Amino acid sequence: MSESAISLRGLTKTYAGGKQALKGIDLDIPRGSIFGLLGPNGAGKSTTINILAGLVNKTGGTARIWGFDIDEHPRNAKASIGIVPQELVFDAFFTPFETLELQAGLFGVPKSERRTMELLKAVRLDDKAHVYSRTLSGGMKRRLLVAKALVHAPPVLVLDEPTAGVDIELRQLLWDYVRELHARGTTIVLTTHYLEEAESLCDRIAIINHGQVVANDETAKLLGTTGDKVLEVMVDRDLAGVPAALEGCKGVELKGARTLVITYDKRSNNAGAVLAMVAAAGLGVVEVSTREADLEDVFLELTSGKTVAA
Repeated sequence: MSESAISLRGLTKTYAGGKQALKGIDLDIPRGSIFGLLGPNGAGKSTTINILAGLVNKTGGTARIWGFDIDEHPRNAKASIGIVPQELVFDAFFTPFETLELQAGLFGVPKSERRTMELLKAVRLDDKAHVYSRTLSGGMKRRLLVAKALVHAPPVLVLDEPTAGVDIELRQLLWDYVRELHARGTTIVLTTHYLEEAESLCDRIAIINHGQVVANDETAKLLGTTGDKVLEVMVDRDLAGVPAALEGCKGVELKGARTLVITYDKRSNNAGAVLAMVAAAGLGVVEVSTREADLEDVFLELTSGKTVAA
């Protein structure tokens, strides 16, 4: 058995028409981790997930889920993974109870081993167990998909943009439940455009861009790969634009009439030198705040070569 929950080697996918979505993905997702799979739209994340789900056929390479090759042992591989898709896909005329019972039947879970009400209670839908799913709110439908992905107790759970379009309360509820699952040993794979979620939740993060893995490391180490630091300086007068004296910095933006947001590389510069540039422009400093680069900075640096300021 592989030590990885998911292992990809040379994974490629070329669609009809010649579009190459994946260009040789090599990736190992450790068992028991919360793993972030990030990338801009069209990077190849959904293609990768759909290959693992059995919805898309790969062009080349290998993929293993919990040690099972998806080609050689497709049933075991599918039984080892639960996927919560971006789209709210379910039968609107089934109740949540019926939806989970049907899904459990499709996976061959004996009636004596089904946990339908337990799962509905876990995602706080037990009081809606017997109403039509079409009457549920968007957030409730999202929770129903999480329960649906867990009916066969898979060791790996993939959450594809699970909090897209949901409110803050539901987002917190969902993450609390994900942490519970992780504490019980479930490996979690998360894709999200909310980078602060990935930064706070994930042990390890891989970034895909143009069908290739451009970064794969522990979250803390990944955050240390950029030398960028951001200095926010409020000056003593209104500005019409960025002073020429600051043009040597990596990035400068004017926020409001009096606040300069200055990005610099801390490996070759420091805050004192940057403030000296501000003084050289004839400006008095009223207030200063600073922050280290976050996951958004790293993400943009790796995928677009740009740096975002706070």
